[in-house]
Amino acid sequence: VQLQASGGGSVQAGDSLRLSCATSTYTFREYVVAWFRQAPGKEREFVAGVRRNTGYTSYEDSVKGRFTISRDNAKNTVYLQMNSLKPEDTAVYYCAVDRGVIVSSVRDSRAYHNWGHGTQVTVSS
Repeated sequence: VQLQASGGGSVQAGDSLRLSCATSTYTFREYVVAWFRQAPGKEREFVAGVRRNTGYTSYEDSVKGRFTISRDNAKNTVYLQMNSLKPEDTAVYYCAVDRGVIVSSVRDSRAYHNWGHGTQVTVSS
């Protein structure tokens, strides 16, 4: 599965960005999809995820109420709408998909075997 992330950029605090991740699979609806991020000097962390069947979403605490993950199964694409951006949101954002992710592992980067190359998000104060 190939993933192509886009939509990153440099913005001011309080601005919005929408990330997109297009996938090459035609069985996209069978995949759990998620966004992770990695800031310089820090480990990769979970940002948001959406399950395959229920569409149930989960978020890292610091982005709840500001970020929204969504998926379009017809377009084989996952989105991350990011509002009220803060300087601490600065990172490289990665999309990830996998069919084998179980509910308890949605937030675990080790559960995903298909990754995009990442897109840089820079938020200045």
